[in-house]
Amino acid sequence: MTARESYLSGSRGIAELTATVQGCVSLWEGGLSLADVTGTTILTPSILAMFARGAALRGEALFLIGDGLIPCIDWEVRTRNSRPNAYRVTIPEIGGGSTQTVLAEEVLHLRLAADPVAPWAGQAPLRRSHLTAGLLDTLERALLDIYDTAPLGSQIVPFPETPENDMETIGRGFRGQRGRVLLRESVSTTAAGGPVPTADWRPSDVTPDISKAMTAESMAAARDTVANAFGVLPALLNSATTGPMVREAQRHLAQWQLQPMAALLAEEATNKLGVQVQIDTMRPLQAYDAGGRARAVTAVVQAMAQAKEAGIDASQAMQLVDWEA
Repeated sequence: MTARESYLSGSRGIAELTATVQGCVSLWEGGLSLADVTGTTILTPSILAMFARGAALRGEALFLIGDGLIPCIDWEVRTRNSRPNAYRVTIPEIGGGSTQTVLAEEVLHLRLAADPVAPWAGQAPLRRSHLTAGLLDTLERALLDIYDTAPLGSQIVPFPETPENDMETIGRGFRGQRGRVLLRESVSTTAAGGPVPTADWRPSDVTPDISKAMTAESMAAARDTVANAFGVLPALLNSATTGPMVREAQRHLAQWQLQPMAALLAEEATNKLGVQVQIDTMRPLQAYDAGGRARAVTAVVQAMAQAKEAGIDASQAMQLVDWEA
């Protein structure tokens, strides 16, 4: 059971509970669920979202091809020549999961960052960067304990020797007295008209100073590194980010993270379904520079018109710059 838990959730298994990780997972889910799918109708937005979530948290996702695609919560693989040829899958049900054995052609198996040592299994971003994920987990748990148990905003006020019951009564008298003058007896007693101490009744703050531990800087660095592991530009999480930076982060996520994942899923679907399947995340997310594309189209049209006037074959001119006419 311990080995199975480690396999499912990584070495620590708790960093995925942080808002940073869940925000990145939500970007994966939303981006892949909006993808354009051609060649099949079984890859619905809900199925694509589950593919994205499984890939983000586990590094792989497996669906049984049946009446649509049926998600599998656990599976065992048998391989031949390092390629899966049979699975024993567990299908989730309300009253308990059911288990059945199927061939590799009967399932869609998406694997991310497959290692040559185990090409039949994927690796989640947190598993590949568990050191940073552990740091983020440790920092958030430490801050949670501090805000839960530390005496934040508390002060120690000196007071002369008084019975405990009277101290409790006087302590309750301080509560809620905002903006009012509170008069209390002096701590130090003087004899023969001696001077009153200047430091009398000076309160002492007991709020812990955690800024010296650089928790804010460490938290921001760990958060940015984990986001980068998910293919999300850290600048997207910055409170001072701007519109162009947000668009660039969206382009980066779609082009370098979601589209390669979509290509892997399309390849798997093409091999298993017997039809050519294509999945495009760039157009639905509009992960491109609209202004730059418009200027490029204008330049291309003008160039082709000038080539036609000069009697030059436009297709050959396009091939010189590795473009297809």
